[in-house]
Amino acid sequence: MTVAFLSHPDCGRHDTGWEHAEHVGRLRAIPSALKYHPALFHVLQHREGRHATVNELALAHDRDYIESVRTLALAGGGRLDPDTVVSDGSWDAATAGAGCVLDAVDLVMSGEVQRAFCAVRPPGHHAVRDRAMGFCLFGNVAIGALYALAQHRAERVLIVDWDVHHGNGTQALVEHDARIRFVSIHQWPWYPGTGATEERGPHGTIWNVPMPAGRPAQEYTDALWRAIDAATSDWTPDLVLISAGFDSLANDPLGGFTWSIDDLRDIARRLCDRANVWCGGRVVSALEGGYAPQQTAEAVIAHLQVLVHP
Repeated sequence: MTVAFLSHPDCGRHDTGWEHAEHVGRLRAIPSALKYHPALFHVLQHREGRHATVNELALAHDRDYIESVRTLALAGGGRLDPDTVVSDGSWDAATAGAGCVLDAVDLVMSGEVQRAFCAVRPPGHHAVRDRAMGFCLFGNVAIGALYALAQHRAERVLIVDWDVHHGNGTQALVEHDARIRFVSIHQWPWYPGTGATEERGPHGTIWNVPMPAGRPAQEYTDALWRAIDAATSDWTPDLVLISAGFDSLANDPLGGFTWSIDDLRDIARRLCDRANVWCGGRVVSALEGGYAPQQTAEAVIAHLQVLVHP
């Protein structure tokens, strides 16, 4: 199974400070963990992604907002909201993060690889068209979905978001395009306070699964699969995108879900099995949350193992 592992050194230049939950250590932990899995390390195609262009970012975001992020970074940085930091390296980091996802879409849609994982930061699923939110500057996965439609003439894209927080940004960026279906399971009530079941979008293409904290892991898994089944019962995607937020694991400091690494491994395996039937196995996965760095790295290793051997 040909699987690409994409990242970019500029993703480490997004300096939020070590006191911030979304610090560079969570990304550094992943290649450090990979060194202890040489068989996995050597079977992956390691790729340095590119930087997304302004025109590519504008598939999802207002150009004035894009320019405001660039200008703030060039000025040395600051805060876009109480949670979301911009440093002098954040423009390069954010464009590299989005660019890795676009490169992954190119690789998968061209058939050069079957699956891909993007180890990137800052995360993206809270960023809306004209505003940063929740550690996120640009909507990496949403941009990837819109790019697949525009560049590769995909007709149907499924996004599955298992981050413990609702992917409000992704929902807002894709819900007006009937060719994209979005499934999000998330803790409720919790940040950002969106993602109610009745939020279906103007085309009925949104499946939100709000769940209380502290429930047995199987309840989360069953609820997620009911939503995926509903989203695909009469509809077959050409590409599956995963917002892989590992803050949905038990003991993450920013969430209250109870999934284990094995639980997320099984969900990824079932998604890959479905993708084999739907679309020749085309899956692109991108890192979102996950704020216990070692646990997140171990979960990424398990995720990569599934992508290689589903």
